[in-house]
Amino acid sequence: MKRLLLSCALAALPAFMSQTAAASDDVIAAVDARYDETASVARQLWEWAEVGYQEEKSSNLLQSKLAAEGFTIEKGVADIPTAFMAEYGEGGPVIAILAEFDALPGINQDDSPERSPITGKAAGHACGHNLFGAGSLTAAISVKEWLEETGTPGRVRLYGTPAEEGGSGKVYMVRAGLFDDVDFTLHWHADDENSAAARTTLANRSAKFRFKGLSAHAAGAPHRARSALDGVEAFNMMVNMMREHVPQESRIHYVITAGGLAPNVVPDFAEVFYYVRHPEASGVDAIWERVEEAARGAALGTGTEVEWEVIHGNNPLLVNESLAKMMDQKLRQVGGVQYTKEERKFAENIRKSMDDPWGEIDDAAEIQPYSRSLGYGSTDVGDVSFATPTVGVRAATWAPGTSSHSWQAVAASGMSIGYKGAQVAAKAMTLGAIELYTNPELREAARKEFDEARGEDYEYSSLLGDREPPLDYRK
Repeated sequence: MKRLLLSCALAALPAFMSQTAAASDDVIAAVDARYDETASVARQLWEWAEVGYQEEKSSNLLQSKLAAEGFTIEKGVADIPTAFMAEYGEGGPVIAILAEFDALPGINQDDSPERSPITGKAAGHACGHNLFGAGSLTAAISVKEWLEETGTPGRVRLYGTPAEEGGSGKVYMVRAGLFDDVDFTLHWHADDENSAAARTTLANRSAKFRFKGLSAHAAGAPHRARSALDGVEAFNMMVNMMREHVPQESRIHYVITAGGLAPNVVPDFAEVFYYVRHPEASGVDAIWERVEEAARGAALGTGTEVEWEVIHGNNPLLVNESLAKMMDQKLRQVGGVQYTKEERKFAENIRKSMDDPWGEIDDAAEIQPYSRSLGYGSTDVGDVSFATPTVGVRAATWAPGTSSHSWQAVAASGMSIGYKGAQVAAKAMTLGAIELYTNPELREAARKEFDEARGEDYEYSSLLGDREPPLDYRK
């Protein structure tokens, strides 16, 4: 089991939790009956592996499936061509389900437990967003069928959210007011374990810092040049020294994306891409100020010029324990992922490729203890969670011990272990949505907790400012 910071004892089921047909075996069976479609959609998204804001085929596939089920589709929302909203039902609470579908550039892998890159493929689903999209699709359709069969007033709305990986697609959707009428939001994520823990995330902001200098022959006339790469390296050195003097929960990462092409030509352009993270948005702002000052100082010291473009920014996830405890109960009812002999062998071989993998193979079938914790990742779901009470679940779509953003994650995301995990999430979210439609006491408690957590004077502010969606950031 992973060690969780700030863990607390397993929480008791809230007294107001309903024991109605919301948790019926019939609902679980109905989701199970959609396994083949979940697997087919997940595999197709996996094969396409489209990166942020370029997910045209992936977005269209999800939209076509929803339209065939009677959902009303609104395309290109928030000025993002691949973003959409799909709604079914009328009256009652509006429950949103989030669906992601972007892949990560620079990593790919076949659906094999041994390292086997696919020649010519530039991206891969190393964070399992193909499973996220497919599982959420199944959940939305299953909720729609339940609303239809029971005649329950309510609307289910699936949000197709592009570019989670560094593009903050959901932030633009929140900023555009698309969640203003949503009562509750459900989401999930691929993982190597099953959990509905109340885990928050780090706020973050990224930017590309671009240095401009003067080029000349590096041997014949270096005195005539001013190296843009020197500016980047001086900048990086100053930020690296700064790491000692920031709060320990902070995270700063960078990659040099342009640094010249020939050693004997002093580069007149260089670029470095930075991420800054902290548990609070205010903490990101404070560190960011110092990073910007370091960039200015580096340019001054190297005789270059610098400018930067903020690419994305996410608020931390605002946990709602009323909802998280409910989702934990639903996940326990669903249960974890049961491997066949072939899947177990696949998982064992995957684990052989890792250095000291955590956990055990059988963890895939278990549900982790409920806890409240700080997670060190970041997600644009954070901004959604400040717009509407939000709850998530994680399902064991990868072999226990697998890290996200790894080739091992890509491999499992393209085969049955991943598909089974997506079904676990779909079942838990379906049961969770039904509980919310049928349990006014839960709705009231979750909303009260949400309002208190935000505070009376809360005003939404995004960490990416007023910039437009960076539709070409992956080109």
